[in-house]
Amino acid sequence: MYNVEKSIGFLLAKAYQRTFALFREELEEFDLTPPQYAILAFLWQQDGLTQVELSEKSQVDRTTIGGLIDRLEKLGMVERHTHPHDRRAYQIRLTQRGKSLEPQLRECSKNALAKLTSGLNDNDIAELVRILEILRGETRIYEKPTF
Repeated sequence: MYNVEKSIGFLLAKAYQRTFALFREELEEFDLTPPQYAILAFLWQQDGLTQVELSEKSQVDRTTIGGLIDRLEKLGMVERHTHPHDRRAYQIRLTQRGKSLEPQLRECSKNALAKLTSGLNDNDIAELVRILEILRGETRIYEKPTF
């Protein structure tokens, strides 16, 4: 008999819900959501990305990215600047506030991950990451065979 509670899709969905809830709880005092945190994290790695680049990196559609950026702008964490080489595009730049909150927000991420993975050892975590990257479609981890 089929057991939906043991199906990969169900388990992934429930794991995502738990992850999102734990992370949202950690970010609550900053009035941020996990997707907004992800945009900031990409900008901490490389400030000045365009909306299209952020969309590609995060694998989130451009319209949704636009809303995330709007909200971060209202919170004073990012600003849109005209792209120096393409007047149709904007670079998204961190404000001083967006830069200065990095240590605190990274700590929130670390705390949420610790809660999520409290029952796993380092090898389990490494294996989980490896499998999730395959499922996500990371081509550097798993190349589709060419026939």
